[in-house]
Amino acid sequence: MPKKSLKTWGELAFILGVLLAIVTGLFTTALNPGTVGLILVVAGLIVGFLNIQEKETGNFLVAAIALMLVGTAGVDRITLLNLGPTFKNVVTNIAIFVAPAAAVVSLKAIVDLAKK
Repeated sequence: MPKKSLKTWGELAFILGVLLAIVTGLFTTALNPGTVGLILVVAGLIVGFLNIQEKETGNFLVAAIALMLVGTAGVDRITLLNLGPTFKNVVTNIAIFVAPAAAVVSLKAIVDLAKK
């Protein structure tokens, strides 16, 4: 498959993953959580394999770590209009999406370092 076509699949997986994470975080009963999780993990793997280039590795991994830490910040304690739990649901879903991509990118980085 041409490289441009693979990049397009990676871009589509990224858009799908982010949108699905946000929508299902806002509307927690929209889909089965197991199905949502599986789709987010698969989309994250596709993004990790196809979307992140070597020059973007460091920035992506730092952003992924920061994003996953936001989920542990205790935002669910914000009780005004139920914003805290909703925000936590969205961030958790985004973390489920980003974690597999971060794992793939970090493993690719380790392999690249081992080759040098």
